[in-house]
Amino acid sequence: MFWYDHGGWGWFAMSVGMVLFWALIIAVAVLLFRALDRPREHTRTPAAPPAEDILRERLARGEIDEDEYRRRLSALRAGPLAKP
Repeated sequence: MFWYDHGGWGWFAMSVGMVLFWALIIAVAVLLFRALDRPREHTRTPAAPPAEDILRERLARGEIDEDEYRRRLSALRAGPLAKP
């Protein structure tokens, strides 16, 4: 037969090729399963810190003094200004 004319390496090459083929099929299946099974990651922007926290941080950094802090804090708690 044809296989015996080439020194008998044909069966070895075919066996290795078959193992590599099935390894490739299994690897693709695993990667596909992982990609589809991954939880959906929603891109959300983080919430901005509350205005009172920002004001408190500015006081702590020394950007404003205590009188300004209290004035701005009372303005924040009073709510938005009425537009004419």
